[in-house]
Amino acid sequence: MNHSTQNDLISITDVAAKLPKFISKVPHLLSGLKQAYLRTPNTPAGLGIAFEKAVKRNPQGNALLFEEQKFTYQALNEWANQIGHFYLSIGARKGDVIAVMVENRPELVATVIALAKIGVTAALVNTSQNSKALTHSINLVKPIAIIIGEECRVAVDEVRQDLLLKEDRFHWFADQETLVDAGKSPKGWTNLAEKIIHFPKFNTPTTQSIQGKDGLFYIYTSGTTGLPKAVIFTHSRWTLAYGTYGHILALNSDDVMYCTLPLYHATGIVVCWCGVIAGSATLALRRKYSTSAFWKDVKKFDASAIGYVGELCRYLMDAPSSELEHGHRVKKMIGNGMRPNIWDKFKQRFGVEEILELYASSEGNVGFSNIFNFDNTVGFSPTPYAIIEFDKESNSPVKDAQGWCKKVKKGEVGLLVGKITRRSPFDGYTDPEKNKSVIMKDVFTQGDSFFNTGDLVRDIGFRHAQFVDRLGDTYRWKGENVSTTEVENVVSEYEKIAEAVVYGVEIPNTNGRAGMAAITLADHAEFTEHDLQQMTTEFKKCLPAYAVPVFLRIQVHVETTGTFKYQKNTLKEQAFDPNKTDERLLVLLPNATGYCDLTAEIFNNIQAYQYRF
Repeated sequence: MNHSTQNDLISITDVAAKLPKFISKVPHLLSGLKQAYLRTPNTPAGLGIAFEKAVKRNPQGNALLFEEQKFTYQALNEWANQIGHFYLSIGARKGDVIAVMVENRPELVATVIALAKIGVTAALVNTSQNSKALTHSINLVKPIAIIIGEECRVAVDEVRQDLLLKEDRFHWFADQETLVDAGKSPKGWTNLAEKIIHFPKFNTPTTQSIQGKDGLFYIYTSGTTGLPKAVIFTHSRWTLAYGTYGHILALNSDDVMYCTLPLYHATGIVVCWCGVIAGSATLALRRKYSTSAFWKDVKKFDASAIGYVGELCRYLMDAPSSELEHGHRVKKMIGNGMRPNIWDKFKQRFGVEEILELYASSEGNVGFSNIFNFDNTVGFSPTPYAIIEFDKESNSPVKDAQGWCKKVKKGEVGLLVGKITRRSPFDGYTDPEKNKSVIMKDVFTQGDSFFNTGDLVRDIGFRHAQFVDRLGDTYRWKGENVSTTEVENVVSEYEKIAEAVVYGVEIPNTNGRAGMAAITLADHAEFTEHDLQQMTTEFKKCLPAYAVPVFLRIQVHVETTGTFKYQKNTLKEQAFDPNKTDERLLVLLPNATGYCDLTAEIFNNIQAYQYRF
């Protein structure tokens, strides 16, 4: 992100200064790396084995907190075993898939552990999905059963006739504490809490037979066609995350990780939870993120660590100060997407000492983590990778005279690619065509292959990188590439603006796309005439002329997905047409010194090419 300067480059002196604190983590880290890197596709590995080890280390310690419920490691393990034994009894076998659609609550956690132990892949369906996308997500992975929480039943019932499942394989959990009261299942649904009561609580016999290459989860990522893609997450990959991120976090049995991120995505279910399991610590769950409840929950659960994505940090920064945000135990955070323009402010305001920012993708084979606790970096990578020169105009890597790709110099930005090897395989998507499009061959030598992450990063030295942009998050205007991230950072710095989402929109008779920002205002703020001038001055001061947004759209709140990713497609489609939205639209007309309201008349004049942008 272009807030960075040469100050962010890392020298040997910087690394040396971080060593004393880092050394205290080394024994724990080495134990993790041993597990992460001694694995092969055929090694017994994964979530089930790691969880059973945590149970042995801390049987009576709390494994899970939710609302007023508490589960020790032993109790959670016994519950998962009952679910596992039930599925073995109906013929579920290693390699089968079961779709799971339950919101963040104990039933989801117990189910995921159960399926991991018996080698069944859990397809973690986004709990806000419905209709066509939901049918597609479930049928895509050919499940033998579906497990849902009552909170998701209406959506599933609506598409039930389109699901390729046997009638007796629709399994249900009541939306309550089902171990205390199983509830009464609706017609056509099997009550899972009732079914498992008489099954044994001892460990399922299958756990040690699960190998690295076996599927643990399907995680869905947003597809370019609008329909989700399912990415396989193997036990081997989980073990790599557990051995690295999990041990770097260095939690112990006194620690409590507060997670409000949805567990159908990897940041929640892999990154946050594997740190908990590695330290036999406690996972405190909230069903859905809430700014107003955040610090109350931190106090209630006595959390010492939190899981985050960038937008969650932005929401907390934008909230008014409260007594609750001080005097807590939170010193560590793990997640991704912390913006450089709030990194320092966040640490100071909330008393956080360590931000374990990391970089990984559900489908990729390259990962970084901030093990030395530098600011403004996704951290260090032990996996084989390269940052190569990339030409945005031709949308392709720059080649040398021999036809090989070229690595960037320290301080420069390039395309991140991960080398595909036996120890860092590319597990890929369910769709083989999609796999072909992201694998690059003969990059530096004949026969090598790399995974194209689609991300631009800056090489800041000592195998550290800084995230700059998604290739898909740039647009061209006035012959220049504009980084949406950079513009979002500048726009959201304006004091009355809480949040900004930037994208390119087409203006008739112009080349490329003009910048447009959908913004939400800070609490009770309103734009005055002075703001419309002042904002323009500030944007022009901090951004190149071609990157200053031409259009602004003032929203009550920004539409996001479950992981707080912005819903840009709808915004792009509606663009700056006042007939498609009743929200206030502003435009910076050519040669104007400030924004003005975009009226129907101005819109028609733009369409008729009356202005030369």
